Amino acid sequence: MPAQFPEFRLGNVLATSFTGTLSERRGIPIERIPTPQRLVDWLTVSGLAVESCTPAQLELARELRESIHAAATAAAIQDALPAAAVQIINDRSAQGRAAAILTPEGTRQWRLNPATSVEDALGVIAADAISIIAGERDGKLALCASPTCRAAFFDTSQSRTRRWCDMNTCGNRQKKARFHANQRKNPGSA
Repeated sequence: MPAQFPEFRLGNVLATSFTGTLSERRGIPIERIPTPQRLVDWLTVSGLAVESCTPAQLELARELRESIHAAATAAAIQDALPAAAVQIINDRSAQGRAAAILTPEGTRQWRLNPATSVEDALGVIAADAISIIAGERDGKLALCASPTCRAAFFDTSQSRTRRWCDMNTCGNRQKKARFHANQRKNPGSA
């Protein structure tokens, strides 16, 4: 029987979805890419399909993930970007050699070199992170309001007041906690 892993939390923004492969950073962390194959799976569902991944490439991916998280968090709170994180993001972006391809259906796909496919995929993720951290896209970086999560996410809502990285997990959990707290305070109301 294959190992069971937590579901991926996929969003609309590649870079912040990638940082979401480690969630509950301030609680009991949940690692969603614990093995090289699991990174292959995440890249595939994210439109960056690769054939395989080595343990060393998984470590490069995790290093990029944590660098994006650190830089996005700093940007969200309008703090100075950590130099080490910026360097790693820039290095991964420069090392990637992916090409954007327009499909006959009018969508973008990424062409990755078979010899450097994981590095190419990481380059695409790093470039996406650069575009959101640099403020080139319509939206704003924010931090999840959940005290155990605090994930950086890219808010593209019209009002730019989204509070949760994922309404189905963090938002729902917080709403349930508030509901139960109110029930304890007012046991007669339902």
